[in-house]
Amino acid sequence: MGGWQDTRVTPPGGESLTARAEGSAGGASVPMAAADPSMRHRIIVVGGGAAGLELATRLGDRLGRRGRAEVVLVEKSRAHLWKPLLHSIAAGSMNPGEHELDYLAQAHWHGFRFRFGEMIGLDGERKEVRLSAMTDDEGRPITPLRSIAYDTLVIAVGSVTNDFATPGVAEHAIPLETPEQAGRFNRRLVNACIRAQTQPEPVRAGQLHVAIIGAGATGTELAAELHRTVREVLAYGLDRVDPERDVRIVLIEAADRILPALPPRISAATLALLEKVGVDVRTGARVSEVTAAGVRLAGGEFIPSELVVWSAGIRAPSVLSDLGLETNRLNQLVVGPTLQTPRNPDVFAIGDCASCPRPGFPDPVPPRAQAAHQQASHLFHQVQRRLAGKPLQPFVYRDFGSLVSLGKYSTVGQLMGAVVGRGFFVEGYFARLMYRSLYTMHEMALHGFAKTVFSALARSLSRHAQPVVKLH
Repeated sequence: MGGWQDTRVTPPGGESLTARAEGSAGGASVPMAAADPSMRHRIIVVGGGAAGLELATRLGDRLGRRGRAEVVLVEKSRAHLWKPLLHSIAAGSMNPGEHELDYLAQAHWHGFRFRFGEMIGLDGERKEVRLSAMTDDEGRPITPLRSIAYDTLVIAVGSVTNDFATPGVAEHAIPLETPEQAGRFNRRLVNACIRAQTQPEPVRAGQLHVAIIGAGATGTELAAELHRTVREVLAYGLDRVDPERDVRIVLIEAADRILPALPPRISAATLALLEKVGVDVRTGARVSEVTAAGVRLAGGEFIPSELVVWSAGIRAPSVLSDLGLETNRLNQLVVGPTLQTPRNPDVFAIGDCASCPRPGFPDPVPPRAQAAHQQASHLFHQVQRRLAGKPLQPFVYRDFGSLVSLGKYSTVGQLMGAVVGRGFFVEGYFARLMYRSLYTMHEMALHGFAKTVFSALARSLSRHAQPVVKLH
């Protein structure tokens, strides 16, 4: 879908007009069927996370290249990175540049269009998505305030951190929602280590302590990774810091056990390993305040820590409550079995931002990477049925189990039996291979088999020429 083509764009408050819009990424054009552009079904996917990007890529390959539909991906970032990798970037054990995917390039390669912008509203009657104006780091405009028309809209904007209005979180804690936030925490950590090495006075209490609030998968995996990577940073000549005396990782969870959403056996195995390596785990501990010097618990105890990560909960972005669609207490869009929103059947929602019913279970489909992948795959087929005038089929979530990576220490989890439906506990090398396979499935959905293999090989070779931990 390269070159220039006519597409209907409606400016806010104005009348419909025909405007010339840029192609996927410029440069060489991608062959398309000779269909009238004005007659193509317009599919807008808002959100370039795991679910949204996988869906846009597959729809672009199947429908966009063949001229059967115009597929557009809207995203406020320029590059994609799989969200479960963020804890590794924060810990410094992964170079984000090796795993980021440029949206413009992906669009050019796979027959869809990329629109840089953030959804700020929805006009259900006119079937238009309103997008914010975007500016650069110096405040100069990049894109104007505008609207894009759709026939089918898929909202896949993911989730954001829920701080539960806890005082001091916004000012003193770093969430791990984006690669930028993960990188900011890693730089803050490395700077703290260098500062402790060069300052004339001894290391202060809490100066190199890391408090991780929330012991879900992200917080727990980050605690294990940080225990190793902080010591590796200090090994690069920062010999004035004693890792055993000056460094402390504290994992704080309000529930009575870590990983409360996972089976108790996984919790117990993970807790035993964290305690073995020296991570201070606090359960049944609710945070009442975060300050520049540390974390205060509801019982009054103060935990000194100048480095705080907040991963205690998620909610859907606030914009979803302003779209005229039904939302739940976490601001997720309520959808039916076909992933359609009840108030507007032309609007679908998938991934963390959707509250999808799960027949036979009291709770909806959990906000996990495997659920997002399954929903994207399901909706890929349903959009084609929709274009063909066929009835839509309900989404059925299959739980393949849960895995928690504790870095180089271990991986633990539970896999669900395909026949009997019962889970069996796994750990060690086999569990680590299964954990890595989740990311491999995501890469294959975006790139195909050959490119995924070559990319993995290139990353493996590059590791031998770089430090084992990120130092800048």
